[in-house]
Amino acid sequence: MSREQQTEQRINFTKMHGCGNDYIYIDCFEQKIDCPERLAVGLSKRHFSIGSDGLVLICRSDVADAKMRMFNADGSEGKMCGNAIRCVGKYLHDKKRLDKNPLTIETQSGIKTLSLFTENGKVTKARVNMGKAELNPSKIPVDINADKAVDYKIQLHGKDYYITCVSMGNPHCVIFGDDPDKLDLCAIGPEFENYPLFPQRINTEFIQVLDRKTLKMRVWERGSGETLACGTGACAAAVAAVENNICLRNDDINVMLKGGQLTVRYTDDGTVYMTGGADFAFEGTVDISEFTQ
Repeated sequence: MSREQQTEQRINFTKMHGCGNDYIYIDCFEQKIDCPERLAVGLSKRHFSIGSDGLVLICRSDVADAKMRMFNADGSEGKMCGNAIRCVGKYLHDKKRLDKNPLTIETQSGIKTLSLFTENGKVTKARVNMGKAELNPSKIPVDINADKAVDYKIQLHGKDYYITCVSMGNPHCVIFGDDPDKLDLCAIGPEFENYPLFPQRINTEFIQVLDRKTLKMRVWERGSGETLACGTGACAAAVAAVENNICLRNDDINVMLKGGQLTVRYTDDGTVYMTGGADFAFEGTVDISEFTQ
């Protein structure tokens, strides 16, 4: 079927970002999306389409106030996204879908609770209970025989790296070193993402410790490449810093990303809280017929 013969199918979308981690959000309370994987690939292409780090569907839930489904730019479905879930909370509040605070959001990694902070009736930031950090390698997953993958040595192209692996509902590999701005992330990121130790691929955070409460981070996300921010990655970085005796439990740890700052607290019982902003960029409609026919 030629492009001219396709029946136009237009949907409404909202572009939002948390610290520059930008997604296309579709309100599925009133719209039905049958092809989110293909849609994520097609609409996420920068310069050729809307452009984003991926696609997020905001749906009704039988077990929480709403449900979030998140798809990476390559079409793979992610279990959790810390920046996206804050934007979902802002959307639901500011669009008056729900008049509740806090909110519960169903994700593939469980139900998360958001506390919303507002100014003049609009959400400016949100605090997310991200649940407990998982350090058991088999549950991250990481194929190593150890109780934890903390400061664990691997070799990549003959160079030693010391990794700490954490799951925040999705798998992360954290590496402490020098200024991450000096890394050739486009070269090294895919090498870690597809390293044999990680059977489901991995998100990788490269961290410079600025002080006991401040970390500088760059991130390579599986399925999306480098992004300006990663909420679960910032959480994993803070957990890794505590596990390596760099930062302290129950302290607010500021994670400085290319797109802005997130604040993370890792508590005594292993629960992680993340606070950060959420912003609208623009709204529009788009014809998705080429992805559905």
